[in-house]
Amino acid sequence: MTSQLNGSVLKAFRILELFAEGRSELTASDTAKALDINMITAHRFLHTLEHAGALRMVGRGVFRLGYVFADLGDRVLRDGSLPNLIQPVLDDLARNVGEACMATEFDRDMAVCIAKALPDRSLYVDIRIGSRLDAFCTAHGKLWLAFMGSDEQDRYFDQVRLTGMTDHTITDLAALKSELRTIREQGFSMNNGERESDIYALAVPILTQHGRMVSAISVFGASPTLIEQKRDHILTALRDAAENATRALYGHF
Repeated sequence: MTSQLNGSVLKAFRILELFAEGRSELTASDTAKALDINMITAHRFLHTLEHAGALRMVGRGVFRLGYVFADLGDRVLRDGSLPNLIQPVLDDLARNVGEACMATEFDRDMAVCIAKALPDRSLYVDIRIGSRLDAFCTAHGKLWLAFMGSDEQDRYFDQVRLTGMTDHTITDLAALKSELRTIREQGFSMNNGERESDIYALAVPILTQHGRMVSAISVFGASPTLIEQKRDHILTALRDAAENATRALYGHF
């Protein structure tokens, strides 16, 4: 299989991955050092990528990502393939924990269910594909808010009213922002009957290899034991599922 791989293409993608790791600009010297190649080869790769539109020169020998990736980034997230990639992960998760599971995307300030899996038993909580969930009072929504940039988060809170859905809804902005910081640090969120008094959930993010959140998955049900007595077991299963989902994104399930 490895004999069918093109080393030059792999090196070109390794250059592009340097931007995903946090760099905003690259020079031939940076590239040569990162890829352990000589300067002539580094120059050739950079100028070839510029010619293809993948990079743009912003100064003498200084390159940034080309704008083609703005369109490609939106297309890869909106082409409808994400639910299909995540569905087998959810199916395995539901069998493992014996509870309903779901995945979401974030759209217009709400978490939207894009896939679900149900347990093999007669009684369970269900949700419709396409259901929209308030961000400030659901496990999925709080997770999306926690992984937003500060500007995006401020814009959200400028537009939303923190309405008390149940006795457990957090309606104090300072308290909610504190919880979001905790969620970001611990890597999971909970819904303790905050949107509906009898619904409980645990959710974790699905991240790219460079830490960008592209979806979230949860286990949810009607019993508080889900977040009280079963939390550790469910979190372990959720985190394993999230890792499987990340591998699926890159074709390595």
